[in-house]
Amino acid sequence: QVQLQESGPGHVKPSQTLSLTCTVSGASITTNDYYWSWIRQPPGKGLEWIGYISYTGVTYYSPSLRSRTSISRDTSKNQFTLQLSSVIPEDTAKYYCTPLRTGRGYDPWGQGTQVTVSS
Repeated sequence: QVQLQESGPGHVKPSQTLSLTCTVSGASITTNDYYWSWIRQPPGKGLEWIGYISYTGVTYYSPSLRSRTSISRDTSKNQFTLQLSSVIPEDTAKYYCTPLRTGRGYDPWGQGTQVTVSS
């Protein structure tokens, strides 16, 4: 079955770029109909969708984060990466990677990685 593992720094300073990697096992990230997504949950708040990179490499981002977001992939490592630039304390959240598939929703999820933005 598909498994995902997020990795990256737990702390980032304001104005820096946050970079997180999701390592996928159990399926190739080029498998048809997979949209490899990043979602975050700030403390005490609901889930916020950030964006995805599709099985063909097409990206789509949340309008509210688009200017600061970039998602890329490394097919040789079966990984995809989130970069969020010019971070602010409000970007503090638990970040998850998860695939979206037609008719199946977001499943499964990685365990998530906590990122704190502070000076």
